[in-house]
Amino acid sequence: MLTVTREIVDKIVAHARADHPDEACGVVAGPLGSDRPERFVPMENAERSPTFYRFDSLEQLKVWREMDDRDEEPVVIYHSHTATEAYPSRTDVSYAAEPNAHYVLVSTREEDDTEFRSYRIVDGVITEEEVRIVDVYAAG
Repeated sequence: MLTVTREIVDKIVAHARADHPDEACGVVAGPLGSDRPERFVPMENAERSPTFYRFDSLEQLKVWREMDDRDEEPVVIYHSHTATEAYPSRTDVSYAAEPNAHYVLVSTREEDDTEFRSYRIVDGVITEEEVRIVDVYAAG
């Protein structure tokens, strides 16, 4: 299960809506081993495409180094689908290189309805998981 704050969800959705009709992408970093998404990091879709996303390699290197320096890991890796449901494509699965990450997809195909779904993708296997939205994280 992905537990995430309303503030982070709102930032992910706002990024997806702002970049529409192109796909948006980014990560939410959290302390190593915590499974707690805390630091929202919107990234540039190097493809600038409505049907495909790719992190810019230099930006990705910078973000991953920054996470290393802060003892963080990518807890959430997110992107949007602009014309289809929030379900990983074959390309999304082929890019899923972080076995501990939650892969969040947001569909912006409907202007008044936003699909926000999370998956684990390990060894090419997609498993949808529950998303629990909280106001703040519990202590501990």
